[in-house]
Amino acid sequence: MTPSQSIVGETRFRVRYAETDKMGVVYHSNFIIWFEVGRVELLRQCGFQYRDMEKEDNCHIAVVDVHIRYKTPAYYDDEILVRTTLKGVHRSLLHFEYEVLRATDQTLLAQGETTHLVVDDKFQRRPLPQKYIAAFTQSFSPG
Repeated sequence: MTPSQSIVGETRFRVRYAETDKMGVVYHSNFIIWFEVGRVELLRQCGFQYRDMEKEDNCHIAVVDVHIRYKTPAYYDDEILVRTTLKGVHRSLLHFEYEVLRATDQTLLAQGETTHLVVDDKFQRRPLPQKYIAAFTQSFSPG
């Protein structure tokens, strides 16, 4: 896959009280959890579930690198939009980018990216099975 053939998914949810601090501001580490929510939903959009990758194919996508840039706070009860983009698929690496926005006004709250190594249940590097590469390819939305 090339950058011009990126797969993009969107996920919406509301900030829960437990995700905030005493001032009602979302605690910073929750954004990384939201990245995961967006990523798992993007895989579902491509026609499979991450749970099935693990169970049926002994294929796990371990996070090996995370970057995040915070722009403005999110607050309790905000409706959040996580825009997840699959930017690259290589033999045993996946690269995702994220935008976290306040859905009501499209304010950019954070941007980030994650890199994942494809491994088995013993954390040994392995190639991504062809059926997943095919699912990603079929999910392209040509620019």
